[in-house]
Amino acid sequence: MAIIRNPILPGFNPDPSICRVGEDYYIAVSTFEWFPGVGIYHSKDLKNWRLISRPLNRLSQLNMTGNPDSGGIWAPALSYRDGQFWLIYTDVKVVEGQWKDCHNYLATCETIDGEWSDPIYLNSTGFDPSLFHDEDGKKYLVNMVWDHRLGNHNFYGISLQEYSVEEKKLIGKSEVIFKGTDIKLTEAPHLYKMNGYYYLLTAEGGTKYDHQATIARSKQLKGPYEVHPENPLISSFHSPRIPLQKAGHASIVQTHTDEWFLVHLTGRPLPREGQPLLDPRGFCPLGRETAIQRLEWKNDWPYVVGGNHPSLEIEGPSIEEVKWERDYPEKDDFNSEILNMHFQKLRIPLGENVVSLKDNPGHLRLYGKESLTSKFTQAFVARRWQHFNFTAETKVAFYPNTFHQSAGLVNYYNTQNWSSCQITWNESKGRILEFVSCDNFTFDQPLQGNEIVIPEHVEYVYLRVDVKTNIYQYSYSFDGENWTVLPVTFYSYKLSDDYIQGGGFFTGAFVGMQCQDTTGQNLHADFDYFIYKN
Repeated sequence: MAIIRNPILPGFNPDPSICRVGEDYYIAVSTFEWFPGVGIYHSKDLKNWRLISRPLNRLSQLNMTGNPDSGGIWAPALSYRDGQFWLIYTDVKVVEGQWKDCHNYLATCETIDGEWSDPIYLNSTGFDPSLFHDEDGKKYLVNMVWDHRLGNHNFYGISLQEYSVEEKKLIGKSEVIFKGTDIKLTEAPHLYKMNGYYYLLTAEGGTKYDHQATIARSKQLKGPYEVHPENPLISSFHSPRIPLQKAGHASIVQTHTDEWFLVHLTGRPLPREGQPLLDPRGFCPLGRETAIQRLEWKNDWPYVVGGNHPSLEIEGPSIEEVKWERDYPEKDDFNSEILNMHFQKLRIPLGENVVSLKDNPGHLRLYGKESLTSKFTQAFVARRWQHFNFTAETKVAFYPNTFHQSAGLVNYYNTQNWSSCQITWNESKGRILEFVSCDNFTFDQPLQGNEIVIPEHVEYVYLRVDVKTNIYQYSYSFDGENWTVLPVTFYSYKLSDDYIQGGGFFTGAFVGMQCQDTTGQNLHADFDYFIYKN
């Protein structure tokens, strides 16, 4: 029996929905404004996971042009029934203000890594939809209902409505079956049928440090639902000193060895020596991650083994360990014609006129588009931070002829929070290396007046970032051997959900390659490789 160490999906991998098919286990996670939409991971033993599918990879399935930061794909729900996979997801178009404009869809596929169907539209009453397959063959959609009316709590409750497979739409009446507990902010519903009871698992308390998972049961599908006598099922709120914070938003699986497990969202705050423990509670640049806990049953109620808080290590199932080969190379030489699945873009698919692995074989070519503040078309390819300490490095050839053109290495949270080390052009110095940073929409150019002049004979500039827990620094080299650290220190906490102004942000830090050209010439940058090394 292997020991499983949490988190099982490190880095921005929130809102896990777990699904078993025979002896295979799958977890779907939220991707928000990052494209392609939804990440699906595969495991044989609940310990070792690999990224196997990004199902929403066509514009006909997902068009997030102009979507706000932290809009897009919220809380996908994955299930398997009738010989196919069912994926329910939300595309959130409005995040802030009195309304949550969000559209709920269903896509299906016979194989997890096949071509998923175009979506069937379901409703727009709220987010976190999930599909329940009842024993009698009927299917039901549950989702949280949003209430925009003044004076009312925005989280109205969990609604249930039947879904007709034949008609490809919701039928009958939508009914609220659970109003939640006094913790409120009741969301993320998943229904299960076990031991003659319907179990409704929800998340409450919001997705920050007050987060929790709540479970209730009823003999009837439509309730009334009684809440677990020792609710919450899991939370970190009462345990500020444990390394896994924000525990909540969960789903349950029964293994083929008849053991029970709970996967849940969690966040790991940066160390803050000498700072108060509780206010602020901490900053999590790795975003909200996925962890797993063992469940046991008492009096037809599930309990987390060891108490209702997350453990860093748990006893895995009685399944032989199955390790995968790495699903992401330490060094990607861009020798394939397909981009590694760990790389994502923002909001929309980028055609070969923007991102190409063919125009200069062995290179990722980016044709310059809009700025890092754009919610439309950025020529930006990035992957999530997954470790507190890592190095990312690239080698880029770029020949700008105006300050409107730049290309380089970027660390990014959202359109208002990022830093870039980039090649651009200066009237008196020619090709230069400079910094641009954006801190809650306040811009800075820390090297202004001291930009690094790039010698004329240099074709490739090597760029590196070293992330060391609380800080990160950029370096450059003109030969790949002699490196110079640039004299500016950036702070990791500024690329976290917890730092972003206004709250309501849900992603995590990314690192990647970007090319910008606002002249309309579409000047390209050629990136020879990308290293991510923890």
